[in-house]
Amino acid sequence: MKAFLILEDGTVFEGVSIGAPKDVISEIVFNTSMTGYLEVLTDPSYAGQAVVMTYPLIGNYGICYDDMESCRPWPDGYIVRELSRLPSNFRSEATIQEFLLKYDIPGIAGIDTRALTKLLREKGTMNGMITVKEGFHLEEIIPRLKAYKTGKVVEKVTCRTPYTLEGDGKKVALLDLGAKNNIAKSLNRRGCQVTVYPAHTTAEEILA
Repeated sequence: MKAFLILEDGTVFEGVSIGAPKDVISEIVFNTSMTGYLEVLTDPSYAGQAVVMTYPLIGNYGICYDDMESCRPWPDGYIVRELSRLPSNFRSEATIQEFLLKYDIPGIAGIDTRALTKLLREKGTMNGMITVKEGFHLEEIIPRLKAYKTGKVVEKVTCRTPYTLEGDGKKVALLDLGAKNNIAKSLNRRGCQVTVYPAHTTAEEILA
């Protein structure tokens, strides 16, 4: 199925649909990692954004749920040059296509992601739409793109209740404004007792 990425400056990229075959408007950002695409997908800092992966082949080692940085993926959309549909890795539990479908994330493959990244670097982050509809009209879509706001993403990604990783060392309070799991785990591995608090926690509650 064809898919299109439409940017707010009127640039249109044509590719093929991956993940959920639906339309989405989001802020378009890029990531230059060569590995760690699952960590990128489950990084809460990408909530409210669609992520462009500059590395040309994504998905070649599949999905291993132990590597997730949070309980679910956060990007609104996913943009790649080539999506590997046959992963080779003894730890793999699913393909990236299955993962995107499971969490209802739309995407587009088959476009020049490096050319797109250069455009974003030159003009700055832009909003865009991933769509599977071929009969679109730019004059109708561009005003919607320019009006898009990411919204209150911290409220969306923060933990709901405090939780603690036990340790014998210093007590560390980690305010979850979109923190990856690895931040708390890295502190805990160094002996710290880490308590993760929701974003709305007051200073008085933490000090107590």
